[in-house]
Amino acid sequence: MKVFVTGATGFIGGNLVRCLLKRGYAVRALVREGSNRKNLEGLDIEIVRGDLRDPLIDLMPSMRGCGAVFHVAAAYSFWTPDVQSVIDSNLRGTQRVLEAAARANVTKVVYTSSETTIGIKKGCLGCEDAIIDRGSLHGYYKRTKLDAERYALAMWKGRGLPVVVVNPTMPIGPYDVKPTPTGQVIVDYLNRRMPAYVETGMNVVDVEDVAVGHILAMEKGRPGERYLLGNRNVTFKEMLSLIEQASGLKAPRWRMPLWLALTAACADELIVGRMLRRKPRIPIASVRAASKPRFHDCSKAVRELGMPQSPVEQAFCKSVQWFRENGYVHRS
Repeated sequence: MKVFVTGATGFIGGNLVRCLLKRGYAVRALVREGSNRKNLEGLDIEIVRGDLRDPLIDLMPSMRGCGAVFHVAAAYSFWTPDVQSVIDSNLRGTQRVLEAAARANVTKVVYTSSETTIGIKKGCLGCEDAIIDRGSLHGYYKRTKLDAERYALAMWKGRGLPVVVVNPTMPIGPYDVKPTPTGQVIVDYLNRRMPAYVETGMNVVDVEDVAVGHILAMEKGRPGERYLLGNRNVTFKEMLSLIEQASGLKAPRWRMPLWLALTAACADELIVGRMLRRKPRIPIASVRAASKPRFHDCSKAVRELGMPQSPVEQAFCKSVQWFRENGYVHRS
């Protein structure tokens, strides 16, 4: 079967395309002109050019002959000088993909959302049934991902488009070319740019398991359902310990108070972001996101889809090795 993939040049998308090819699927990928194609080098796939931000784009002809659509593309950043571009990519782009999929009569759409759209009550683990208050979300990335997810689920309820939503937690592994904010943490660690850490927590997962989870969602997922694609809950200090084991480099020992991290982020965003118009190293939204741990119960995807749970230690080893071999590390 041939499948249509957006976001194939990205972190999750690049791993997804590889998994699809290994499982015998043919891939047609939408690629924006000028995007970094490193993740697609040497892969036997069909490429169509297009930009989801273009209001005149018609994706339906490109989806003809495809049995399923994986909509993975997103603008993933805690800071941007161009808010409209984030809205156009994450919300408007999703609307264009789903409208085209409905007209193309595909048998299944897998929409890649985010764990940030999952509600977490105090003292509880996040799960797929928990609704989050949009007003509690910091930054345009999170808000547009929630809006796009709600649109996707409305397409199932209102028009019968067989959409399955997957909510990856914090994927770790190879092919993080940008890198993502998660990958940037590892790159900063390897380059000794992390003198301290903040007290928080997250759910980490091997990105290759996330890719397999997408395919399982297409094959077994129930339309209208959300599936958390994650594995192990760790504190940030524990995550640094995992990077230490994978890299052989000592982890920072000083815990920075949240108020101090927020002060540094405000100064960084004011001077670097607003005055110099460059990406700040410490976006305010990322610090605010760290104010509360994001721990999840990911058993639904394991139970219903058969989502693999590879040891996260291996994921960190693969990530460290990939960053080192691909020129992201400038200090030994």
